Amino acid sequence: MPLFLNDEQTMLRDTARDFVADAAPVSHLRSLRDADDPTGFSRDLWKQFAEMGFIGILIPDDQGGLGLGHVEAGVVLEEIGRNLSPSPFLTTAVAAVEALRGTPHAERWFPGIVEGSTVAALAIDERAKHGDGVGLRAERSGNGFRLSGAKQFVTHGHVADLLIVAARTAGSDADEQGVTLFAVEKGAAGLSASPERLTDSSIAARLQFEGVEVTADAVIGEVDAGRDPLNRLLRAGRTGASAEMLGVGAGAMDMTMGYLKERKQFGTVIGSYQALQHRAAHLYSEMEVARAAVLKAQQMLDAAKNDGADENADHAVSVAKAMSGAATTLSVQEGIQMHGGIGMTDEYDIGFYMKRQRVLAEMFGDANYHADRIARMAGY
Repeated sequence: MPLFLNDEQTMLRDTARDFVADAAPVSHLRSLRDADDPTGFSRDLWKQFAEMGFIGILIPDDQGGLGLGHVEAGVVLEEIGRNLSPSPFLTTAVAAVEALRGTPHAERWFPGIVEGSTVAALAIDERAKHGDGVGLRAERSGNGFRLSGAKQFVTHGHVADLLIVAARTAGSDADEQGVTLFAVEKGAAGLSASPERLTDSSIAARLQFEGVEVTADAVIGEVDAGRDPLNRLLRAGRTGASAEMLGVGAGAMDMTMGYLKERKQFGTVIGSYQALQHRAAHLYSEMEVARAAVLKAQQMLDAAKNDGADENADHAVSVAKAMSGAATTLSVQEGIQMHGGIGMTDEYDIGFYMKRQRVLAEMFGDANYHADRIARMAGY
């Protein structure tokens, strides 16, 4: 497949770029932060995303969505990243939708997602760093289950209407099998959330499950076979996070290039200095390579949508997450350095890009996690 957008995808990009830049620029993030907003995003803005049709981008058209693919979702996510727009798009419209797709839960939750009244959160991480272990216990109780344990780094977990929870129904924490995915509704008895503001001003929660009772209908997929929907969620989330990081990196790069063309020292525009030109060219090259890796992963997920993702798709997703993490780290770091001392001040927006990139890099596994995962796939 060609590694560039077709005409329809380019039109979608132009529409999303205009909408997000107008409705949710960086100043929107700054205003939410300065107001110490307890939600972490604007529900009015989330409704506007719904009105534009963006939220239903991965939902089939016969269920009220647009029936498009991960390439198109990535187009929207890149513009969200470029403007640092706080929204539950990645967790709700991408990762959660993929986990629920093809299950009875789709009928229950997709209408609310499409209209922008439902927010989903992903309760999958339990440790300081993302990993594959699942320790939260789900024990049989009557005709359902009782959930006990804790999750952390649950973005929007304190306000979500739906929690997708990975729990252990058999075996030990590190076992591949014995995992079950549950759909837990907001306000369940025994569920408590402790929200914490992250470095990028978004809010994630630590969740405590103290004997939370759910019925058998809450199971997503099959009992003890939750790795299938969990892996779909992770593939979509990792690829989506990579696309949003590309937007963050591109936004930082554009801001830096603009500054190099305007800032003068000793009567000379600093962008005329060859050393800075070399660094700018290197950054552009790294970003383009990462962009190709992300688009390839998106295309492979779309191609495998009906047949089931294979190991090559998993490999491409990890390559995309690792490369986008490395390239955008370079972008935000170069942005701070080339802005000089003012890059460290709150007055300039460039610092917000570094903070958002750092959070996205950790979501669903950082570059080191995915480099190790690629090596293991290769037999090392």
